[in-house]
Amino acid sequence: MHSRVLILLRHGKSAYPDGVADHERPLARRGQREAALAGDWIRLTQPAVDAVLCSTATRTRLTLEASGVDAPARYVDTLYGASAAEIVQEVASTDEAVRTLLVVGHEPGIPDTALALDPGGSLADRIADRFPTSAMATLAVAGSWADILGSGAHLTDFHIPR
Repeated sequence: MHSRVLILLRHGKSAYPDGVADHERPLARRGQREAALAGDWIRLTQPAVDAVLCSTATRTRLTLEASGVDAPARYVDTLYGASAAEIVQEVASTDEAVRTLLVVGHEPGIPDTALALDPGGSLADRIADRFPTSAMATLAVAGSWADILGSGAHLTDFHIPR
């Protein structure tokens, strides 16, 4: 029986306004709509989210807001442009009382994390092929957050809200 759920969410489709730095780019209308659909899917198919780790980028913050996920969020500078190893390190520092964790971040870190945690899983090929904006990978985590690499994580779902 897996005791924890990790949801990895790539931010919604962003806009590209002139003169706006990458970190500050907002969501496009499509990104807002798809982030709301992502939140609906999370509420319908996953256990209640206990905590969120979110990149400090504007588009990730707006994705979380549009998703309607109502859980304590920690905004982490290092999640902007983070590698899979950096994301796993943040996940590993999660309080053990958290049963379901949502991470809102960017490509390639979010899909790379899913693949690093379960490289041979049945969903790995789909995730490696395409992880568009607002897509989510969910993993069942067998042990503690602190030992996520050692205890094993198994890809259970990959969803693209459209």
